[in-house]
Amino acid sequence: MSDETLPLDTLIERLTTDEQTSVATIKAMISRFVAERDWRQFHAPKNISMALAVEAAELMEHFQWLTVEASREVTADADKMTAIGEELADILCYGLALANELNIDVAAAMNDKMRKNIRKYPKDEYQGRYGKDDPGQVK
Repeated sequence: MSDETLPLDTLIERLTTDEQTSVATIKAMISRFVAERDWRQFHAPKNISMALAVEAAELMEHFQWLTVEASREVTADADKMTAIGEELADILCYGLALANELNIDVAAAMNDKMRKNIRKYPKDEYQGRYGKDDPGQVK
């Protein structure tokens, strides 16, 4: 039985760890969730991308006004980490819903993008620097 035909509860149970869960399983779970609610009618790429931006803003709220150091210390607060994890899950769900809607192979897209990033940001030029406008950048 392929992931696309499994009940939603079974697909959710298959989400265990990053190491053990395939992107295909997560995409199938999201597809099933959307289908069971007849939400595909609302899942135009425009709408999904807007929802994704809203969720990204909700994630940013957890870090607003924190120093860089304080933002790294949120891991000590279990409730905060749960809330951040839920926002990240929302972002990933919408991202994968968009992949479903546009029939994008996420692993292939990541492969292509990382290869472009490697060419665009050679490690010898960008090691320890955030970009071309970094004041520490050698010109």
